[in-house]
Amino acid sequence: MNFAAQFFYSRGIRNHDPRERYEEEEEYDPFWQRDERKGRKLDAPSHYDHHCFKDGPIRNGVIGQRPPSINPERLKDFGEEDYFDGGVKMWEMKIVSHNEELLRDSASRPDRISLAAYNKYIRFEDISAAAFKIQCGVQKTPCMYSRLSKQYGMDLYLKKEFLQYTGSVKERGALYLLMSLQQEQQRKGVIVASDNNFSMAVAYHASEHRIPVFVIMSTSTSPARVKVCRDYGAMVISYGTSARDSQLHARRLAQENGYLYLEEEDNAVYLSGLGTMGMEVYEQVPKLDAVIFPAGAHCGLLAGSAVALKHLNPSISVIGVESEGFPVLQQSLNIGQPGEDRSQSIQPFYRDVSGPCFASNSLQLTEKFVDKVVTVREEDILVSMLRLLEVERATVDAEGAIGLAAVLAGKLPELKGKRVAVAVCSGNLELPLMRQCIDRALTLDNRVCKFSILVSSSLGDVSKLLEILAREEARVLDIKQEHSYITSDLFTSEVTCIVETRDKIHTAQLRNILTDRYPMMTWMER
Repeated sequence: MNFAAQFFYSRGIRNHDPRERYEEEEEYDPFWQRDERKGRKLDAPSHYDHHCFKDGPIRNGVIGQRPPSINPERLKDFGEEDYFDGGVKMWEMKIVSHNEELLRDSASRPDRISLAAYNKYIRFEDISAAAFKIQCGVQKTPCMYSRLSKQYGMDLYLKKEFLQYTGSVKERGALYLLMSLQQEQQRKGVIVASDNNFSMAVAYHASEHRIPVFVIMSTSTSPARVKVCRDYGAMVISYGTSARDSQLHARRLAQENGYLYLEEEDNAVYLSGLGTMGMEVYEQVPKLDAVIFPAGAHCGLLAGSAVALKHLNPSISVIGVESEGFPVLQQSLNIGQPGEDRSQSIQPFYRDVSGPCFASNSLQLTEKFVDKVVTVREEDILVSMLRLLEVERATVDAEGAIGLAAVLAGKLPELKGKRVAVAVCSGNLELPLMRQCIDRALTLDNRVCKFSILVSSSLGDVSKLLEILAREEARVLDIKQEHSYITSDLFTSEVTCIVETRDKIHTAQLRNILTDRYPMMTWMER
């Protein structure tokens, strides 16, 4: 049914002049008033008439062109419902529930997205419709065979969602949310209050669709992230010292000015957009046995993709991975309701793998369609980031590396010898934090070690130590000689070295050689 609708709709687009339709739908709007009033839109192609071409590359929007109003006729084949006063027909998702609601109360809550009625189970048809709508707004990222496969005894395929324009899978859900808004609300604008991947995705796609967008960030947000959102086209306002202060300010601005307050919510529109990634993985990797997703409190990607994968092949194992320090999803599943909100105490490293838990819809979908949820240590995530950087040349953050971390840590032995896809879904890591993570990961991987040796104060003894390190092919990163603060005799000094080795075996060999040569050596354990 959906295929037939798409076919007839695509034929209609080819036989219709987009400029004529755009001219018919054009309405006067003082917000978008320009100096060039006559004929200013006639030559601009419609964004919703698809800016992707059969023989050309897919682009993330049309820069410099204002999109037309949403044409409800485009979506009529997916199902129709009377919208508000009945003057307009608009597509509405069919949801599986015994208590369906329409969006009757949307006008009474202008400060919040009017999608509360969508907080029900989603179906595969909803995800398929989302994939059709956003297909020209997001990239179809590759799902490639990894060279790590032999090392860990399974066929690993990495779904590289960090290659999206904003570096995150959140683009799928954010774009579908924006495209589902009413035309009037698109003219007024939207507002978000966070410094995570969701806010960057909203900032970019709202600007691409000529929707006014405001991002409220706390004063503690890194300048680099503020600059990125501004470069995407958002109006960024720094307010408050915490995320809660920013959220309260954003809600107040939304209520006073008619903006729509957007956040990562537990609604079928957002989950359907995220679930399109599961459809792509199934198409790209034949004979798939399992798919690993990041979980945590924001488990929308896990829940939405699980619905798609289990519909296409119920035998595929869907596995979620979350941090051992923030096992919000496991706790929520155990008690049967959303767990405690610990988002105010989250470090930037865990920005997108923890936070306030989604509502009951995602939990119910996770409980029904997800086969297993495991936790990993911070050390496993850091080593996973190092492996992806070295082997796959992929710079990812904690959310992007946490899926592979479960494989590296040996948490999924049942997947040995099977074909497994791993979602590498985020690559937004600030440079100072990236340096810190890589340095720590090298130490955890036993490739950077530190030791202290007591030697004679003469230069010859220090030279002999350096000769041993050079002979063993250990790279000296730092060396320090201390005379004053030691308890040995006057002519003895303490030499502290930090060296880099090839791997764990090389480190063990170096330690044995130094222990034989310097019995009083002190090896600094990590």
